[in-house]
Amino acid sequence: MTEHLNRLTPRQIVFELDQYIIGQNDAKRNVAIALRNRWRRMNSPEDIQKEIIPNNILMIGATGVGKTEIARRLAKIADAPFVKVEASKFTEVGYVGRDVESMVRDLVEQAVGMVRTQKKEEVKIKAEQAVEDIILDALIPPIHGNNVVKPRPENTESNGVIPEDDNELNQRTRERFREKIRNGELDERKIEIEIQQNQSPSVGMIGGAMDDVSMMNIQEMIGNMVPRRGKKRKVTVGEAKKLLLDEEAGKLIDMDEVKLEAIQKAENLGIIFIDEIDKVASSRSGGGSGPDVSREGVQRDLLPIVEGSAVNTKHGVINTDHILFIAAGAFHVAKPSDLIPELQGRFPIRVELNSLTESDFYQILKTPKNALTKQYEAMMEAEGVDLQFEDGALREMARIAFEVNSEVENIGARRLQTVMSLLLNDFMFDIPDVIGPDSSIIVTAEMVSEKLSHMVKNRDLSQFIL
Repeated sequence: MTEHLNRLTPRQIVFELDQYIIGQNDAKRNVAIALRNRWRRMNSPEDIQKEIIPNNILMIGATGVGKTEIARRLAKIADAPFVKVEASKFTEVGYVGRDVESMVRDLVEQAVGMVRTQKKEEVKIKAEQAVEDIILDALIPPIHGNNVVKPRPENTESNGVIPEDDNELNQRTRERFREKIRNGELDERKIEIEIQQNQSPSVGMIGGAMDDVSMMNIQEMIGNMVPRRGKKRKVTVGEAKKLLLDEEAGKLIDMDEVKLEAIQKAENLGIIFIDEIDKVASSRSGGGSGPDVSREGVQRDLLPIVEGSAVNTKHGVINTDHILFIAAGAFHVAKPSDLIPELQGRFPIRVELNSLTESDFYQILKTPKNALTKQYEAMMEAEGVDLQFEDGALREMARIAFEVNSEVENIGARRLQTVMSLLLNDFMFDIPDVIGPDSSIIVTAEMVSEKLSHMVKNRDLSQFIL
């Protein structure tokens, strides 16, 4: 579990984040240290490991400046389970303690999915062989009844040729067809296969209320008791490969081992990102009732999870002591100090993210591996159309996005999605009916100015607010 983290030094982590996120160096440094500290803890003496708690991080910054993207990319770099929740949603459903725990259960589900995928990849070769056998059985049924190879006659003909046994001939034919299956030569041939299906009945509830974990456990128990039934389907060999591979790989892995490893992965590497934490910050000048009390109640429900507690899931009990929590909020109205002191104390690292400048917008369009410009280039390339952006066009788009953000609500880098959409939608509509394959589109600064000038001139920009 720690070998991958061992290669990720703080500088290397920041370098990886730089491939996708422009600026925000202070935030990157802090999350890089937090991630490296997980490896340091797991490689410390056992008697001190449990005492080392993560330095949870509170990110403060306007929408669209990269808070969520930093956390999401951090999880991908670490190959860690990641869950994003919105604190403001808690109030909408009258959150109580067990509902807050759902974020931890979601994290475990993520971890189980990751470990299951990894395990299936490890048994992929064996699973592929099993799939080939099933397809071969459908194409060339094996000889049953007389599987004993007939004895070779002692007196063979003078040329030394021995009559071929039926089983040998069948086996040779199957091996030839196995090669054809592997090479894709038979992918269009239709065969009939049996697909296993769970016949799990829906569970009704009579009597008192039941918490989510109990309901999930009962459903899983009933699902395990009900036998799996096969359903005959006529599909192509190519479709059969895909349908059967996951099923056969699942048979080769030990789900108890998967669950145990997933719990450990979630406990030691899991990251929970709590967005809009400022929406549940309560004003200290308020009275003793109303929405402030509700918001403080949400904070108190969050507190034991962040402090460290045991949460029941259908895969087992998980301790949240060493899960990394990253909270984020704009804090335009409330202040971080409006959070209850106990919760403030559980987010000791505070990072303020900078508002994006015109130069930042230019770099966001040009530099990241997943830049919007590169996404549109890839989509048009799929149609055989070559899309290119002149440098002046990128600078003009950055200028317009920055100016619109300054004039109306600042939505950060998300404004670039509006700009790109308005700029290229006409082209996207005309491809491929009007603009066919092997065409070329070059976006110039003049084209950007002509198509987007109304965004700046029109002071009623509500249609452009995402």
